[in-house]
Order: sequence, then C-alpha cells, then structure tokens
Amino acid sequence: MTAIQISSAFDSGNIEALSIDGTEARLAIRPDRDSEFYQWFHFRVSGARGRELVLRITGLNGSAYPMGWPGYRACVSEDRQHWGRTDTSWDESAEGGTLTIRYTPTSDIVWFAYFAPYSMERHHDLVARITRAPGVDYRSLGSTLDGQPIDCIEMGAGPLQVWLYARQHPGESMAEWWMEGALEMLADPSNSIGRELRRRCRLHLVPNLNPDGSQRGHLRTNAAGVNLNREWESPSPERSPEVLALRNAMDEEGVDFAMDIHGDEAIPAVFLAGFEGIPSLRPEQSEGFRRYAEVLERRTPDFQTALGYPVAPAGKGNLTMSTNHLAERFVERGCVSMTLEMPFKDHNAAPDARQGWSAERSAQLGRGCLGALLEWLKERANK
Repeated sequence: MTAIQISSAFDSGNIEALSIDGTEARLAIRPDRDSEFYQWFHFRVSGARGRELVLRITGLNGSAYPMGWPGYRACVSEDRQHWGRTDTSWDESAEGGTLTIRYTPTSDIVWFAYFAPYSMERHHDLVARITRAPGVDYRSLGSTLDGQPIDCIEMGAGPLQVWLYARQHPGESMAEWWMEGALEMLADPSNSIGRELRRRCRLHLVPNLNPDGSQRGHLRTNAAGVNLNREWESPSPERSPEVLALRNAMDEEGVDFAMDIHGDEAIPAVFLAGFEGIPSLRPEQSEGFRRYAEVLERRTPDFQTALGYPVAPAGKGNLTMSTNHLAERFVERGCVSMTLEMPFKDHNAAPDARQGWSAERSAQLGRGCLGALLEWLKERANK
C-alpha cells in the first residue's frame, strides 16, 4: 500500500509526522516557539483518494487546554474554501492523550485544521479590499518582531471612539472571520447599520494583532513566545511591540467602547467576559456591559449568557489583560470593554452536524455584534 504524504510547510501550518504506515499516521503538534503552549494544528495529506485516513495526534494531555478535546471534531477541507467536520474521537489514556481523526477523501489532497484557517494572504486581501471603500482610512500602527505591519482600518466621523481587535491569540482564527463579517458590513455604503455607526462613532478595527504567531502556526503567542493578552500593563518593544503599538494608538484617540475577539477551546457556546474586578469600577461601566450583553442576546440567537468564565472578585481583576486594562485605563471616559469568545467545538444550543461552529457563523456574529452596538449606542444617547 502506497504511504500518504503529510506536510505543514505553509502559512499557519503545524504538525509533526512521527510515523506513517499506509493511510495511518502518528502525529504531534509543535509547541509555540519558546513556549509550552500547543493546540493549533493545520496540515495537508496527499495520496489518499478513496482510502480511509486514520490520523492520531498524540501527547495532547500536555496541550494548553486538554479539556477542549472531549466532544471536539476536527475541521476538514478538500478545496480550502468550505470547511466541514469529520469523525473524531478522544482517548486521554492513549499515548499521553490521543485525538483520532478519520476521513475518506474524494480528492488527491485534503487539509485538516483545528479551526477553519484565516491565512495571511486572505488577511492582506481583506485589508486591500476594505481600504478601497469610500470613507475608509488605513494606518499601520507599527511592526511586529518578524517585521510584519500591524494593520488598522478606520472609518466614521462621530465623537465616540470604538476599538475592535482580534487574534491576540493567533490560533483563534474564528476571530478574524468575525472581523471579515464586521468590516464588510461597516464598509458597505448601502448598509444602514454601518452608515449609522459611522455617523455616531470613529471606528478602529485591527483584524489581526498577532500576524507573526498566525503565520508561524502558533496557538497563543507571538514570535517571542509571549502571550499578548498578558502584556497590557507593561508592553515592551522587545517582547510585545504589537500591544505597545495598539495601546499607544488608543491613548492618542481615547476608548469609549472596546471588544477583544477570541475563541474558547472548551466551552461550546458564544459568550462575553467583562471587567468586573477592576479597582476603579464605576456603576455606569457595569451597567453598560450588562446592557450590551442583554441587547446582543435578544438580537443574536448564537449568543447566550448562561455559560462563561467566573467573574473576578472586586478589586482582583487582572490588569495585564486588555479588557480589564482598558476599562481601568479609560475609566474617566466610562469605557465599556469586553472579550467576546466563540467556540472551537460546536454551538451546543444550536448545533450544526456538518460544520459545527464555523467561519460563516463567525462572520455572521460579527455583523450581529455591530447591530447590537448601534442599538446600545442609541439607548445610551437617549439617557
């Protein structure tokens, strides 16, 4: 039997082939550079048309979030456009924790990934397309350690400063799919919600704050192995130029509303995390966060408030994380900031056997969050 070929030598690729026997393979995920984090995988298999693949990814009890593997199904694509899900099983007792993926391709080449990838080429296409739209401005906030630009797309002429930023954790590719949906809505001159938001706000969108980690196939860190969402209190050019550049830009403009877009490995739902534990918390900030979540839940069936993270005790918020840091840093403006989490698994309240939580639903949620933001702003203006 002819053996399959496995490769991850491409943008966001990550896998190591430990052994290959016909159409079966033992694999391992490469940790982020200078880090112990690993969970993201993205690779291609060739030479298996019409034959069942059995791919075992081993050593996963030591991954960043082993609780994310039970109930998870791997993403698969034969054209790199549509990403579905395939039969996947988890055995924590086999070879240090093993995820077994089974799939019979109809094509000569098939791709597998932890979630539908969002490539740097697609990122550049998105930036180029959106910045050509009327009334859209572009600026580079700075450069990453690998020399990539930190792209920021801006639009609108209103007094309120709104910041939306994604992929602090590069393996959470659903965050940039969310951004694609949001940007296309905002840049569309015929979209009434986008028009009204641009009238009321100055919007700043950073589609990918960690392009180095994205290109390298990292789960959680940048080129230096640093978790950007633990750098906000004291970012540095040597460790976290991405956060430093974004925070400096925020200081120039101010922040009234901010949303940090993420994905969660374990919780099969969409939810928000807030800033309840910051030292200088004001009642109007708490009420603003509560009300935005209420509006989003009513408007968007994919959002819910029953599942989520534990709330930090008063005064114990972690100020190295962006959501807490911004609410505290811009407390005098009454800043409302939040972290949006989407699942790597399915959305259990509204499951999709074919795709699970998907790129398409992520983009749809981006548009839904903007609709909720407009309603929230109208309520705020009428108080």
